[in-house]
Amino acid sequence: SIAFSFQIQYRGLFQMILVLGIGGSFPFGFHISVINYPSLHIRTFINETWIERYGYPLHHETIKLLWSFIVSVYGIGGVLGSLFCGFLTTRYRKKKCQIVTNLIMLVAALFMAFCKMAKSFEMILIGRFLYGIGAGFSLTIHPQYVGEISPKKLRGFSNATLSVFLTLGKVSGQIFGLRELLGNESLWPLLLASTGLTALIQLIMLPFFPDSPSYLLIQKGNEDAFMKAIKQLWGEGDHQAEIDDILKEKAAMKSTKNLRVLELFKERSLRWQLYILVTVMTTLQLSGVNAVECLPCVKTQSHSGATVSIMTEIFSQSFRPSAFLINGCISWTWLFVLGMIFPYIVEGLGPFCFLIFLGSLVFSTIFTYLFLPETKGKSIMEIKGEFNKLNFGKKQPVNTESNLSKEHTFCTKL
Repeated sequence: SIAFSFQIQYRGLFQMILVLGIGGSFPFGFHISVINYPSLHIRTFINETWIERYGYPLHHETIKLLWSFIVSVYGIGGVLGSLFCGFLTTRYRKKKCQIVTNLIMLVAALFMAFCKMAKSFEMILIGRFLYGIGAGFSLTIHPQYVGEISPKKLRGFSNATLSVFLTLGKVSGQIFGLRELLGNESLWPLLLASTGLTALIQLIMLPFFPDSPSYLLIQKGNEDAFMKAIKQLWGEGDHQAEIDDILKEKAAMKSTKNLRVLELFKERSLRWQLYILVTVMTTLQLSGVNAVECLPCVKTQSHSGATVSIMTEIFSQSFRPSAFLINGCISWTWLFVLGMIFPYIVEGLGPFCFLIFLGSLVFSTIFTYLFLPETKGKSIMEIKGEFNKLNFGKKQPVNTESNLSKEHTFCTKL
Protein backbone atom coordinates (compact mmCIF):
# COMPACT_ATOMS: atom_id res chain seq x y z
CA SER A 1 0.00 0.00 0.00
CA ILE A 2 0.97 3.67 -0.34
CA ALA A 3 1.12 4.17 3.43
CA PHE A 4 3.41 1.16 3.87
CA SER A 5 5.73 2.31 1.08
CA PHE A 6 5.84 5.76 2.67
CA GLN A 7 6.84 4.26 6.02
CA ILE A 8 9.57 2.17 4.40
CA GLN A 9 10.95 5.19 2.51
CA TYR A 10 11.26 7.33 5.65
CA ARG A 11 12.19 4.49 7.99
CA GLY A 12 15.57 6.06 8.79
CA LEU A 13 13.90 9.35 9.71
CA PHE A 14 11.34 7.69 11.99
CA GLN A 15 14.05 5.66 13.70
CA MET A 16 16.13 8.77 14.36
CA ILE A 17 13.09 10.65 15.69
CA LEU A 18 12.55 7.78 18.14
CA VAL A 19 16.17 7.83 19.32
CA LEU A 20 16.16 11.63 19.70
CA GLY A 21 12.91 11.54 21.65
CA ILE A 22 14.08 8.87 24.09
CA GLY A 23 16.98 11.04 25.22
CA GLY A 24 15.44 14.43 24.41
CA SER A 25 12.09 15.63 25.72
CA PHE A 26 11.23 12.29 27.41
CA PRO A 27 13.65 12.72 30.38
CA PHE A 28 12.51 16.33 30.82
CA GLY A 29 8.88 15.28 31.12
CA PHE A 30 9.83 12.40 33.41
CA HIS A 31 11.70 14.58 35.90
CA ILE A 32 9.05 17.30 35.87
CA SER A 33 6.43 14.83 37.11
CA VAL A 34 8.36 12.15 39.01
CA ILE A 35 9.85 14.42 41.67
CA ASN A 36 6.44 14.87 43.32
CA TYR A 37 5.89 11.18 44.05
CA PRO A 38 8.75 10.45 46.49
CA SER A 39 8.43 13.94 48.07
CA LEU A 40 7.36 12.60 51.48
CA HIS A 41 10.15 10.00 51.47
CA ILE A 42 12.75 12.61 50.47
CA ARG A 43 11.63 15.04 53.16
CA THR A 44 11.78 12.27 55.73
CA PHE A 45 15.22 11.27 54.43
CA ILE A 46 16.47 14.86 54.76
CA ASN A 47 15.25 15.10 58.36
CA GLU A 48 16.58 11.68 59.36
CA THR A 49 19.98 12.43 57.79
CA TRP A 50 20.14 15.74 59.67
CA ILE A 51 19.25 14.09 62.97
CA GLU A 52 21.91 11.42 62.44
CA ARG A 53 24.53 14.08 61.72
CA TYR A 54 23.69 16.76 64.27
CA GLY A 55 21.39 15.12 66.82
CA TYR A 56 18.34 17.35 66.36
CA PRO A 57 15.54 17.58 63.76
CA LEU A 58 15.07 20.31 61.19
CA HIS A 59 12.22 22.81 61.47
CA HIS A 60 9.24 22.15 59.20
CA GLU A 61 9.79 25.39 57.24
CA THR A 62 13.46 24.54 56.70
CA ILE A 63 12.54 21.14 55.28
CA LYS A 64 9.98 22.77 52.98
CA LEU A 65 12.59 25.28 51.79
CA LEU A 66 15.13 22.51 51.11
CA TRP A 67 12.46 20.55 49.27
CA SER A 68 11.56 23.60 47.13
CA PHE A 69 15.24 24.02 46.29
CA ILE A 70 15.56 20.35 45.28
CA VAL A 71 12.62 20.87 42.92
CA SER A 72 13.80 24.20 41.52
CA VAL A 73 17.56 23.49 41.24
CA TYR A 74 16.55 21.54 38.14
CA GLY A 75 15.73 24.92 36.59
CA ILE A 76 19.12 26.40 37.53
CA GLY A 77 20.84 23.52 35.79
CA GLY A 78 18.55 23.99 32.81
CA VAL A 79 19.49 27.67 32.50
CA LEU A 80 23.21 26.83 32.53
CA GLY A 81 22.71 24.06 29.99
CA SER A 82 20.81 26.39 27.68
CA LEU A 83 23.41 29.16 28.04
CA PHE A 84 26.30 26.95 26.97
CA CYS A 85 24.38 24.86 24.44
CA GLY A 86 24.24 27.47 21.68
CA PHE A 87 28.00 28.04 21.65
CA LEU A 88 28.90 24.36 22.01
CA THR A 89 26.51 23.07 19.33
CA THR A 90 27.79 25.67 16.88
CA ARG A 91 31.38 24.68 17.56
CA TYR A 92 31.09 20.92 18.06
CA ARG A 93 27.76 20.09 16.31
CA LYS A 94 24.49 18.93 17.83
CA LYS A 95 25.11 15.20 17.56
CA LYS A 96 28.36 15.26 19.53
CA CYS A 97 26.87 17.58 22.19
CA GLN A 98 23.87 15.29 22.63
CA ILE A 99 26.17 12.30 23.12
CA VAL A 100 28.07 14.19 25.86
CA THR A 101 24.70 15.16 27.38
CA ASN A 102 23.94 11.46 27.84
CA LEU A 103 27.12 11.09 29.86
CA ILE A 104 26.01 13.95 32.12
CA MET A 105 22.65 12.25 32.61
CA LEU A 106 24.34 8.98 33.51
CA VAL A 107 26.47 10.70 36.16
CA ALA A 108 23.31 12.34 37.55
CA ALA A 109 21.61 8.94 37.69
CA LEU A 110 24.52 7.54 39.75
CA PHE A 111 24.19 10.37 42.28
CA MET A 112 20.47 9.64 42.62
CA ALA A 113 20.89 5.88 42.85
CA PHE A 114 23.43 5.98 45.69
CA CYS A 115 22.22 9.01 47.70
CA LYS A 116 20.37 6.90 50.28
CA MET A 117 23.24 4.45 50.63
CA ALA A 118 25.64 7.36 51.17
CA LYS A 119 23.17 9.06 53.57
CA SER A 120 23.52 12.33 51.66
CA PHE A 121 20.58 14.48 50.60
CA GLU A 122 23.16 16.77 48.98
CA MET A 123 23.62 14.06 46.34
CA ILE A 124 19.95 14.52 45.39
CA LEU A 125 20.62 18.24 44.88
CA ILE A 126 23.71 17.51 42.75
CA GLY A 127 21.91 14.84 40.73
CA ARG A 128 18.89 17.06 40.16
CA PHE A 129 21.21 19.92 39.13
CA LEU A 130 23.05 17.69 36.64
CA TYR A 131 19.73 16.42 35.28
CA GLY A 132 18.81 20.06 34.71
CA ILE A 133 22.03 20.74 32.79
CA GLY A 134 21.39 17.68 30.64
CA ALA A 135 17.78 18.65 30.03
CA GLY A 136 18.87 22.20 29.17
CA PHE A 137 21.06 20.77 26.42
CA SER A 138 18.51 18.19 25.26
CA LEU A 139 15.56 20.57 25.07
CA THR A 140 17.66 22.95 22.98
CA ILE A 141 19.13 20.28 20.69
CA HIS A 142 16.08 18.01 20.27
CA PRO A 143 13.67 20.44 18.53
CA GLN A 144 16.40 21.86 16.29
CA TYR A 145 17.68 18.42 15.31
CA VAL A 146 14.20 17.02 14.61
CA GLY A 147 13.24 20.05 12.53
CA GLU A 148 16.44 19.95 10.49
CA ILE A 149 16.33 16.24 9.61
CA SER A 150 12.71 16.33 8.41
CA PRO A 151 11.46 17.16 4.91
CA LYS A 152 8.96 19.99 4.67
CA LYS A 153 5.93 17.73 4.31
CA LEU A 154 6.80 15.82 7.51
CA ARG A 155 8.04 18.74 9.59
CA GLY A 156 4.73 19.20 11.39
CA PHE A 157 4.57 15.52 12.30
CA SER A 158 8.21 15.47 13.41
CA ASN A 159 7.83 18.55 15.57
CA ALA A 160 4.70 17.09 17.17
CA THR A 161 6.78 14.16 18.45
CA LEU A 162 8.41 16.54 20.95
CA SER A 163 5.12 16.83 22.82
CA VAL A 164 4.49 13.10 22.43
CA PHE A 165 7.77 12.15 24.12
CA LEU A 166 7.38 14.90 26.72
CA THR A 167 3.93 13.57 27.61
CA LEU A 168 5.19 9.98 27.64
CA GLY A 169 7.91 11.11 30.03
CA LYS A 170 5.38 12.72 32.37
CA VAL A 171 3.03 9.76 32.27
CA SER A 172 5.93 7.32 32.79
CA GLY A 173 7.02 9.31 35.83
CA GLN A 174 3.51 9.11 37.25
CA ILE A 175 3.25 5.37 36.61
CA PHE A 176 6.65 4.37 37.96
CA GLY A 177 6.15 6.79 40.85
CA LEU A 178 3.31 4.68 42.24
CA ARG A 179 3.97 3.04 45.61
CA GLU A 180 3.43 -0.39 44.09
CA LEU A 181 6.33 0.18 41.66
CA LEU A 182 9.26 2.49 42.50
CA GLY A 183 7.60 5.23 44.55
CA ASN A 184 7.98 3.52 47.90
CA GLU A 185 10.38 4.12 50.78
CA SER A 186 12.97 1.55 49.71
CA LEU A 187 13.05 2.10 45.92
CA TRP A 188 12.64 5.86 45.43
CA PRO A 189 16.39 6.38 44.67
CA LEU A 190 16.03 3.98 41.73
CA LEU A 191 12.96 5.93 40.61
CA LEU A 192 14.99 9.13 40.40
CA ALA A 193 17.85 7.31 38.68
CA SER A 194 15.76 5.48 36.09
CA THR A 195 16.35 7.92 33.19
CA GLY A 196 19.93 6.76 33.21
CA LEU A 197 18.55 3.89 31.12
CA THR A 198 17.18 6.20 28.40
CA ALA A 199 20.49 8.09 28.37
CA LEU A 200 22.35 4.82 27.90
CA ILE A 201 20.05 3.77 25.02
CA GLN A 202 20.60 7.05 23.18
CA LEU A 203 24.33 6.99 23.90
CA ILE A 204 24.57 3.62 22.14
CA MET A 205 22.18 4.34 19.24
CA LEU A 206 22.81 7.96 18.22
CA PRO A 207 26.30 7.43 16.69
CA PHE A 208 24.67 5.28 13.98
CA PHE A 209 22.67 8.28 12.67
CA PRO A 210 23.92 11.29 10.66
CA ASP A 211 24.12 14.97 11.45
CA SER A 212 21.27 16.99 9.97
CA PRO A 213 21.46 17.48 6.17
CA SER A 214 21.19 21.28 6.47
CA TYR A 215 24.09 21.36 8.93
CA LEU A 216 26.26 19.18 6.68
CA LEU A 217 25.64 21.36 3.63
CA ILE A 218 25.30 24.87 5.05
CA GLN A 219 27.83 24.86 7.86
CA LYS A 220 30.24 22.09 6.84
CA GLY A 221 29.93 22.40 3.05
CA ASN A 222 30.22 18.62 2.75
CA GLU A 223 28.04 17.71 -0.23
CA ASP A 224 28.87 13.99 -0.13
CA ALA A 225 27.90 13.66 3.55
CA PHE A 226 24.81 15.78 2.81
CA MET A 227 23.60 13.42 0.10
CA LYS A 228 24.42 10.37 2.22
CA ALA A 229 22.35 11.77 5.10
CA ILE A 230 19.46 12.53 2.74
CA LYS A 231 19.49 8.94 1.49
CA GLN A 232 19.71 7.44 5.00
CA LEU A 233 16.91 9.58 6.41
CA TRP A 234 14.56 10.11 3.46
CA GLY A 235 15.19 6.98 1.42
CA GLU A 236 15.02 6.59 -2.35
CA GLY A 237 13.24 9.20 -4.44
CA ASP A 238 13.37 12.68 -5.91
CA HIS A 239 14.11 15.20 -3.17
CA GLN A 240 15.14 18.07 -5.44
CA ALA A 241 12.53 20.51 -4.09
CA GLU A 242 13.72 19.98 -0.52
CA ILE A 243 17.35 20.32 -1.55
CA ASP A 244 16.57 23.54 -3.42
CA ASP A 245 15.09 25.02 -0.24
CA ILE A 246 18.26 24.16 1.70
CA LEU A 247 20.40 25.64 -1.09
CA LYS A 248 18.36 28.86 -1.02
CA GLU A 249 18.95 29.09 2.71
CA LYS A 250 22.67 28.49 2.14
CA ALA A 251 22.80 31.19 -0.55
CA ALA A 252 21.03 33.64 1.76
CA MET A 253 23.52 32.90 4.54
CA LYS A 254 26.53 33.86 2.42
CA SER A 255 25.85 37.47 3.34
CA THR A 256 24.67 36.64 6.88
CA LYS A 257 26.83 35.91 9.90
CA ASN A 258 25.87 33.95 12.98
CA LEU A 259 24.47 36.49 15.43
CA ARG A 260 25.12 36.55 19.14
CA VAL A 261 22.24 37.09 21.53
CA LEU A 262 22.64 40.87 21.83
CA GLU A 263 23.05 41.18 18.06
CA LEU A 264 19.89 39.14 17.61
CA PHE A 265 17.93 41.66 19.67
CA LYS A 266 19.27 44.51 17.51
CA GLU A 267 18.49 42.84 14.18
CA ARG A 268 15.39 44.44 12.67
CA SER A 269 14.62 41.49 10.38
CA LEU A 270 14.14 39.29 13.48
CA ARG A 271 12.12 41.69 15.63
CA TRP A 272 8.74 40.00 15.38
CA GLN A 273 10.24 36.52 15.55
CA LEU A 274 11.67 37.51 18.95
CA TYR A 275 8.32 38.93 20.06
CA ILE A 276 6.74 35.59 19.22
CA LEU A 277 9.51 33.66 20.99
CA VAL A 278 9.28 35.64 24.23
CA THR A 279 5.48 35.59 24.28
CA VAL A 280 4.87 31.91 23.60
CA MET A 281 7.70 30.59 25.79
CA THR A 282 6.64 32.77 28.73
CA THR A 283 3.06 31.63 28.27
CA LEU A 284 4.11 27.99 28.15
CA GLN A 285 5.57 28.26 31.64
CA LEU A 286 2.73 30.47 32.95
CA SER A 287 0.01 28.18 31.63
CA GLY A 288 0.24 25.80 34.59
CA VAL A 289 1.34 22.98 32.29
CA ASN A 290 4.09 21.87 34.66
CA ALA A 291 1.85 21.77 37.69
CA VAL A 292 -1.04 19.60 36.53
CA GLU A 293 -1.54 15.85 36.51
CA CYS A 294 -1.75 13.09 33.92
CA LEU A 295 -5.00 13.80 32.01
CA PRO A 296 -4.52 17.59 31.73
CA CYS A 297 -0.93 16.94 30.66
CA VAL A 298 -2.06 14.87 27.69
CA LYS A 299 -4.46 17.63 26.64
CA THR A 300 -2.06 20.52 27.10
CA GLN A 301 1.13 19.00 25.67
CA SER A 302 -0.07 19.66 22.12
CA HIS A 303 0.32 23.33 22.98
CA SER A 304 3.77 22.60 24.42
CA GLY A 305 4.97 20.74 21.33
CA ALA A 306 3.64 23.38 18.94
CA THR A 307 5.28 26.13 20.99
CA VAL A 308 8.72 24.56 20.92
CA SER A 309 8.53 23.55 17.25
CA ILE A 310 7.70 27.12 16.23
CA MET A 311 11.21 28.14 17.24
CA THR A 312 12.70 25.78 14.67
CA GLU A 313 10.45 27.05 11.90
CA ILE A 314 10.74 30.85 12.34
CA PHE A 315 14.54 31.08 12.69
CA SER A 316 17.00 30.06 9.97
CA GLN A 317 20.13 27.99 10.55
CA SER A 318 22.44 30.91 11.40
CA PHE A 319 20.10 32.42 13.99
CA ARG A 320 18.83 29.24 15.66
CA PRO A 321 21.58 28.76 18.33
CA SER A 322 21.09 32.24 19.80
CA ALA A 323 17.30 32.02 19.49
CA PHE A 324 17.23 28.72 21.37
CA LEU A 325 19.57 30.15 24.00
CA ILE A 326 17.01 32.91 24.66
CA ASN A 327 14.25 30.32 24.55
CA GLY A 328 16.02 28.13 27.10
CA CYS A 329 16.80 30.98 29.48
CA ILE A 330 13.17 32.11 29.50
CA SER A 331 11.80 28.61 30.03
CA TRP A 332 14.22 27.51 32.71
CA THR A 333 14.14 30.80 34.63
CA TRP A 334 10.36 30.58 34.88
CA LEU A 335 10.62 26.90 35.82
CA PHE A 336 12.99 27.78 38.67
CA VAL A 337 10.79 30.64 39.91
CA LEU A 338 7.63 28.52 39.79
CA GLY A 339 9.40 25.63 41.51
CA MET A 340 10.34 27.92 44.40
CA ILE A 341 7.05 29.79 44.86
CA PHE A 342 4.35 27.36 43.68
CA PRO A 343 4.17 25.38 46.97
CA TYR A 344 3.47 28.65 48.78
CA ILE A 345 0.91 29.71 46.16
CA VAL A 346 -0.94 26.41 46.57
CA GLU A 347 -0.84 26.82 50.34
CA GLY A 348 -2.36 30.29 50.05
CA LEU A 349 -4.88 29.89 47.22
CA GLY A 350 -5.68 26.19 47.23
CA PRO A 351 -7.65 25.05 44.15
CA PHE A 352 -7.83 28.64 42.85
CA CYS A 353 -4.06 28.80 42.29
CA PHE A 354 -4.38 28.17 38.55
CA LEU A 355 -6.47 31.31 38.02
CA ILE A 356 -3.27 33.37 38.12
CA PHE A 357 -2.29 31.81 34.77
CA LEU A 358 -5.50 32.84 33.01
CA GLY A 359 -4.37 36.34 32.01
CA SER A 360 -1.20 35.17 30.28
CA LEU A 361 -3.16 32.54 28.33
CA VAL A 362 -5.72 35.06 27.08
CA PHE A 363 -3.03 37.54 26.02
CA SER A 364 -0.96 34.86 24.26
CA THR A 365 -3.97 33.52 22.39
CA ILE A 366 -4.84 36.94 20.98
CA PHE A 367 -1.23 37.86 20.21
CA THR A 368 -0.46 34.57 18.46
CA TYR A 369 -3.66 34.68 16.40
CA LEU A 370 -2.90 38.20 15.17
CA PHE A 371 0.84 38.04 14.51
CA LEU A 372 2.10 34.48 13.99
CA PRO A 373 2.06 33.53 10.28
CA GLU A 374 1.02 30.04 9.24
CA THR A 375 4.15 27.87 8.88
CA LYS A 376 2.61 24.61 7.68
CA GLY A 377 4.08 23.40 4.37
CA LYS A 378 6.39 26.43 4.00
CA SER A 379 10.15 26.57 3.72
CA ILE A 380 12.29 28.63 6.09
CA MET A 381 12.74 31.31 3.45
CA GLU A 382 8.99 31.53 2.76
CA ILE A 383 8.31 31.95 6.48
CA LYS A 384 11.01 34.62 6.64
CA GLY A 385 9.24 36.47 3.83
CA GLU A 386 6.02 36.48 5.88
CA PHE A 387 7.83 37.97 8.86
CA ASN A 388 9.48 40.61 6.66
CA LYS A 389 6.01 42.07 6.12
CA LEU A 390 5.80 42.66 9.87
CA ASN A 391 9.44 43.67 10.38
CA PHE A 392 9.72 46.10 7.46
CA GLY A 393 6.13 46.90 6.48
CA LYS A 394 5.93 48.19 2.91
CA LYS A 395 9.69 48.76 2.79
CA GLN A 396 10.70 45.21 1.95
CA PRO A 397 14.45 44.41 1.93
CA VAL A 398 16.05 43.52 -1.35
CA ASN A 399 15.61 39.80 -1.96
CA THR A 400 18.93 38.19 -2.76
CA GLU A 401 17.93 34.76 -1.53
CA SER A 402 16.77 33.44 -4.87
CA ASN A 403 20.18 33.95 -6.48
CA LEU A 404 21.00 30.27 -6.41
CA SER A 405 24.30 29.40 -8.01
CA LYS A 406 24.04 26.90 -10.81
CA GLU A 407 27.13 25.14 -9.52
CA HIS A 408 25.07 23.85 -6.61
CA THR A 409 22.80 21.48 -8.53
CA PHE A 410 22.50 17.93 -7.30
CA CYS A 411 21.36 14.78 -9.00
CA THR A 412 18.76 13.77 -6.41
CA LYS A 413 17.26 10.65 -7.93
CA LEU A 414 18.72 8.49 -5.19
